[in-house]
Amino acid sequence: MSSQSIIPQASAISFDQRVDEIAKQVAIYHSQGKRIFASSSFQPQSVVLLDIISRVDKNIPVYFLDTNYHFPETIEFRDQLAKKLGLNIIDLKSKIPVEKQVDENGEPLHVHHHDRCCHINKVEPLEDILKENDVWINGIRKGQSAVRAQMQKEEQAKHGVTKYHPILDWDSKMVFQYINERKLPLHSLIAKGYFSVGCLPCTAKADPTKPLWSDDRSGRWAGKTKTECGLHTSL
Repeated sequence: MSSQSIIPQASAISFDQRVDEIAKQVAIYHSQGKRIFASSSFQPQSVVLLDIISRVDKNIPVYFLDTNYHFPETIEFRDQLAKKLGLNIIDLKSKIPVEKQVDENGEPLHVHHHDRCCHINKVEPLEDILKENDVWINGIRKGQSAVRAQMQKEEQAKHGVTKYHPILDWDSKMVFQYINERKLPLHSLIAKGYFSVGCLPCTAKADPTKPLWSDDRSGRWAGKTKTECGLHTSL
């Protein structure tokens, strides 16, 4: 499946000015002596922010939270993008071995304790990185959830860090238009019916009756009230 087939009706959009604005903001952070890092889940729509970073500053470290529960296709996508875009990608893991991430009954935390699982595999490892930096670039967008719809392009995170959301106002049609114009690769799970891809135990296929861009987080924690892993609500 190509990005062109996903958005046959999308109108042409020029993204050069948007990328230039992001580059200017990153340059300001550098001029202020700020220590900058980015994070990415390497899900289908992550390629946009990663491509922009590769155009703006390839030296910005990009942290990937390796929870040990990712789809093999996500790991392949990470490696593909690292090679294509020449990014400085660093894997982060929890200090707690996956075999010890169990509840009192010996079941994996992701079965009944989703918040705890996310906290030890995502929030705790990334908080250590926040303590060493000043600016955190990430690719959240307003259309992804009600929580994210209330966010601003710059916000304060823990430990005095500035969160910078450069594509906050992009919708999914814009994302796929950018992918198409830049001829970027697609996560292979899109062709299998997935749209938003997190950890394997907590990700289902998107609702096939809805357009791909009608629900940016379709399939995440399906059947649960949970919509956030905690990175963007507790850090």
